[in-house]
Amino acid sequence: MGRSGGAVRRRVRRTTHAGGAGESGLAKLIELHAVNSAGDMLITLALASTVFFSVPTGQARGRVALYLLVTMAPFALLAPVIGPLLDRLGHGRRVAMACAMLARAVLAWTMAGVITTAGLGLYPAALGVLVASKAYGVLRSAVVPRLLPGRTTLVKANSRVTLAGLLATAIAAPVGAGLHVIGPQWPLYGAFVVFVVGALLSMSLPQKVDSARGESRVRLSADEEAPPEPAGIPGKRPSLLGVGSSVLHALQGNSGLRALSGFLTMFLAFLLREHPLNGLTPAMSLGVVAIAAGVGNALGTALGAMLRARGPEIIIAGALVCSLTVTTLAATWYGLFTVAGAAAIAGVGQALAKLSLDALIQRDVPESVRTSAFARSETALQLSWVVGGGLGIVMPLNGPLGLLVGASLVLVAFLASVRGLLGAARRGSTARARVA
Repeated sequence: MGRSGGAVRRRVRRTTHAGGAGESGLAKLIELHAVNSAGDMLITLALASTVFFSVPTGQARGRVALYLLVTMAPFALLAPVIGPLLDRLGHGRRVAMACAMLARAVLAWTMAGVITTAGLGLYPAALGVLVASKAYGVLRSAVVPRLLPGRTTLVKANSRVTLAGLLATAIAAPVGAGLHVIGPQWPLYGAFVVFVVGALLSMSLPQKVDSARGESRVRLSADEEAPPEPAGIPGKRPSLLGVGSSVLHALQGNSGLRALSGFLTMFLAFLLREHPLNGLTPAMSLGVVAIAAGVGNALGTALGAMLRARGPEIIIAGALVCSLTVTTLAATWYGLFTVAGAAAIAGVGQALAKLSLDALIQRDVPESVRTSAFARSETALQLSWVVGGGLGIVMPLNGPLGLLVGASLVLVAFLASVRGLLGAARRGSTARARVA
């Protein structure tokens, strides 16, 4: 057993350290993100078993609505503040990441004491976990550019980090289910241990993670006068919207896809529990759709690792078209295969579009403000998921109607962004042809 375990560790190490990731320090971040994803999965399982599965559907909708109200509403107010605050931590990112891990460890232990009763004390702790998880995500986005190996694009590096998280989630899910058999609090005890390990791994990241040389903060509005430079010359503070239309339209497209993801997650969770598909049990129906979404997400991330960084605007436009088409077809011909297909394509589209957005930020945003741009875009996408999820909670449990509403979320994003994306793609192709 020990020999096989050592072989697995060596294989994991070879995978995470490939392509120069070991020398650059990216391998340590890949391993840290795997630990982070495993801990988040354990907390998600514990909350889902108490807030969602332990009571009848009507009560579960009320509980989840309360969960969204108590956690997501304050988060919507806090999220725009998190990015700017973390922008100021250029010299303390490792400590901040470790604190985000330790905060979730303490909160997981706290929730373990109240999880059996699902009292109101559970919800503030869940909000704290959500905020700490968001803080970690923003910091991770800021750290990746500092750890890029030579000849590796940011989109490929991000896809490797994301794939590690998906694999860790797949491993943690059955482990958490096994711990839940012992008692509902045990997945939270497991999360406590995982996040303590994550805090230690955070401090083992290379020191260059804390370097903020050449960086400044980016805003989401038009350029404005920045404080005078040392020489007394007024400067301009860069704006995320002022670096080119591609980033703005890519963010609009990604927001629609992320809203669709939140909507499908919440709406299908309640719908399939009350109205299983094709004679399956509620658990089997939910399992099929969840597996389809997870496989789609993993496939999209894997494709992103293989695709070249060119044409990200076309990829986002294609993801919008495919998600809109398949979701509309699922609403028209509602059934097990079409709903699972919609979940899978939504997963593929969301993953590819996010990686393409990362590539556009890398291409169009100046390096001095790139890490800040990642923080702001992550916040916007999280809020889009909250909006979609909230809409999924209040929808009546009518499958075709709900999927049409989900398709309309993508349609709005498509109409807002596709013209700009295609125009930016044409301009980019023309510029490359002139250079050639």
